[in-house]
Amino acid sequence: MARGWESKSIEDQQAAAVEARKPGKPPMTPEQVRRQKQHDGLTLSRKHVLDQMRNAHNPSHRKMLEQALADLDHQLNRLS
Repeated sequence: MARGWESKSIEDQQAAAVEARKPGKPPMTPEQVRRQKQHDGLTLSRKHVLDQMRNAHNPSHRKMLEQALADLDHQLNRLS
């Protein structure tokens, strides 16, 4: 059976509950959660672009990937 958005939401809620129970670490605010998810998504996209660059042979495709990588790095730096 395919997993839908509902199961993802439940997983997020469970992960947040586990995180909240950890001693010595205050729970994350909704803004911190949003930024963490955004950071995780950008990091995953960056990894995907790097994987594509390893196999890119066409110079124009490689240039496009380099520009995408630079943009992702810029966005990650803004989040920090």
